[in-house]
Amino acid sequence: MTSRFGFRPRLFPTLFTIPAVIMMLGLGTWQVQRLIWKTALIDQFEARVTSPAIAPPDITSDAFLASVEDWRYRRVEATGTFLNDKELHLIGQTFKGNAGFHVLTPMVLDSGLTVFVNRGWVPQDRRRAAERPATLIEGETAVDGLIQQANRKGYFVPENEPQNDIWFTVRPKEMAEFLGLTGPVAPYYIIELGPLDGSLKLPFGANREIDVRNEHLQYAITWYLLALTLIVVYVLWHRSMDQKQPDA
Repeated sequence: MTSRFGFRPRLFPTLFTIPAVIMMLGLGTWQVQRLIWKTALIDQFEARVTSPAIAPPDITSDAFLASVEDWRYRRVEATGTFLNDKELHLIGQTFKGNAGFHVLTPMVLDSGLTVFVNRGWVPQDRRRAAERPATLIEGETAVDGLIQQANRKGYFVPENEPQNDIWFTVRPKEMAEFLGLTGPVAPYYIIELGPLDGSLKLPFGANREIDVRNEHLQYAITWYLLALTLIVVYVLWHRSMDQKQPDA
């Protein structure tokens, strides 16, 4: 007997289609929620990057962790002295497809706090400070940069190997102990921004524009279209089967 919708629902196609459509609609809705969250996050980061620079936080590890979301990507101006003979290098960094390193240099601020500064990218043949003496800044200087949370390691990122001078993740406490630094060390680090005029000079500082992927709208549309396609296929298949097997 044909239903009022024009076809007889078959058991197995229905048992497959209904859960699949619900799942796809749920995934599409989840992507819409992620889109709203990511858009607000990008707007927040852009506002922080373009806001006037403030002094970096002179706070303890526990206090920073409690307020990390208020500080991440906050633009700061740090004044202090680089310890050029203590610089480290983050391995596996690229710039426009070229392999290289990020130069990580401890800076002693006027307050006495030591904060690590990611000064930017250098090519492999300029890794060591002796190979680029022009990049070493002596005496007191100011750094225009962004606060970044330290100790964040991806699932597939290897552990640091201090004994082999191999660093993948910024861990201020571990790095300070390896370098023999004394005194308080900031639980965050600063990403130095590139020159305001956009010029390139080693080390190549961070882009002043936040580049955060936000493809959730495309993902949401894809899931909704898949759900719609499955519904159409389900209806058309049943109609074709009903035409082959007319009512008695």
